[in-house]
This record gives sequence, C-alpha cells and structure tokens, in this order.
Amino acid sequence: VAYDEGCRIETREMTLTMTQIGGIAHCSGKDCAQLLAAAGAVTAASAIVSGSIVVTGNIVYWLEKQGRCLAAL
Repeated sequence: VAYDEGCRIETREMTLTMTQIGGIAHCSGKDCAQLLAAAGAVTAASAIVSGSIVVTGNIVYWLEKQGRCLAAL
C-alpha cells in the first residue's frame, strides 16, 4: 500500500519475488537429470501462473486507482 499525493488516496500494488524452497542434493546420472527437468517444469509453470496473477491484480488495482482518483478530484 502506498499513498498517492496527486490523488490523495492510498493505492495498492502486487510484486513477484523469487524464493528458493529446497535444494537438490546427492543425486547423480539419469535420476538427477530427470529431477532437474521436473523441477524446471514446475518452476516455469509456477512463474507463469504467479506472474499472471500479479499482472492481473496490478491491472485491477490500476483501474481502481483511476476511478478513485477521479472521484477524489
């Protein structure tokens, strides 16, 4: 939440941060390659879904700000 001086209203914004959940330890050969491929696929899918949620949320917040800003003026 931030305060917009121009409109004299509070605004919201979503951000996406990266977090490491776990590590891969003690794997070797084919098993390690499969594990890395699966982890990469899950990470990519998660980034796409999470990124879409953040973008959509920020668009909604932006539209809300525009409406509230016009009402405040």
